[in-house]
Amino acid sequence: MKWLTDLFTSQKTTDNTVDMKKFLIVGLGNIGAEYVNTRHNIGFKILDFLARKEAIDFETVKLGSLAEYKFKGRTFLLLKPNTYMNLSGKAVQYWMEKEKIPLENIMVITDDLNLAFGTIRIRLKGSDGGHNGLKNINLMLNTQNYTRFRFGISDEFKKGQQVNYVLGEWSDEENVKLPERLELASEIIRSFGTAGIENTMSNFNGK
Repeated sequence: MKWLTDLFTSQKTTDNTVDMKKFLIVGLGNIGAEYVNTRHNIGFKILDFLARKEAIDFETVKLGSLAEYKFKGRTFLLLKPNTYMNLSGKAVQYWMEKEKIPLENIMVITDDLNLAFGTIRIRLKGSDGGHNGLKNINLMLNTQNYTRFRFGISDEFKKGQQVNYVLGEWSDEENVKLPERLELASEIIRSFGTAGIENTMSNFNGK
């Protein structure tokens, strides 16, 4: 695809100026058919939903799958790392540097056990909260100061069953509610790039 060619040829320039109208939206998840409909893959699921809605395609690139989405003069690079969750930071660092995207234009989407199903929490910075994907990103970027969009998956599991729950598939009830939540998540991504992080947090947190 032409845009992918442009991505790579653009890196031949020596201009190190960051592009403030370009955003890197990273959905965390694990590759493989067995993980597609699992709670831990909500980051992938949100980006796949947006890509289908806007009729854009993902292409296999270094360290992941990438799609380009243009909206109101902004360019959103939707990234699904193929490094598995625990090494997500490698892909984030690579594409951030390659595309000269400033730290404030990065949003990482992840699941959160501490939030009720579908609850949204957007923060400018914060700890990894025990999430291995965020832990690796913090390590690779050497900072916690990037936007993270947490999507609640609740903690409705019995003692000792956390891993099975997180890597388990959505319940029938959750599947019914997911489309509306995925639509909301798409709005959040667009708002991040057009209205700014402060307005996005004000308008969407807790919804």
